Amino acid sequence: MQTKVILSHLLFLIVGIIDVYAVIIENRSLELVFKPFLMITLLIVYFSGVNKPNSWFIASYFFSFWGNVFLIYEKSHLIYGLIAFLIVHIIYIKLIVGFLKKDSVSRVIVLSLPFSLLFLGVMYFLFNNLGNMVFPVMLYGVVIAVFGIMSLLNYLQERKEENLWLLFGSILFIFSNIFVGFDNFYDPYHSFNVLLIALFIVAQYCICRAMILKGR
Repeated sequence: MQTKVILSHLLFLIVGIIDVYAVIIENRSLELVFKPFLMITLLIVYFSGVNKPNSWFIASYFFSFWGNVFLIYEKSHLIYGLIAFLIVHIIYIKLIVGFLKKDSVSRVIVLSLPFSLLFLGVMYFLFNNLGNMVFPVMLYGVVIAVFGIMSLLNYLQERKEENLWLLFGSILFIFSNIFVGFDNFYDPYHSFNVLLIALFIVAQYCICRAMILKGR
């Protein structure tokens, strides 16, 4: 069993490194081969670590797979990638809500402040360049902010290792999405592409690790 876990992690690591390398050297052919395999290999990591896989979490990988595929083509398929990852975040929120206990409204409002300010700050830079994408991007921003808020609340309610992994993954995922926004609607710096994929890979691994620990 331990050998299977190690091999699955090694496979994901290799695929992730090659995909980041492909982005760095701007090799689209290499990206087309390895980017779709990110979620497939991470799903193998998940299956190797749990006895009873969560069907909702598996569904999130399906949409993450297609989100990655669409985003390879950047602006021409951006809306489809946005929709796919919007569904991913909604699924993550649903899963986290299932872990939460009742909490005070005032506490939730206080925890919302840093994510709300981050959302407003990003929109300040992007708004004038969004055009007809204003509503989709704002909706997406609100959803990922809720994802962050729920992850933070989950950790503060129970300071367990799995909840810390989940919080760390959600924060990295949010910043990965911010770099997607800046790359598409602000200035398309090559470094944004590298950062967003590196953060995405680590974020998804952290969330996977959290779900493995919760599913044991």
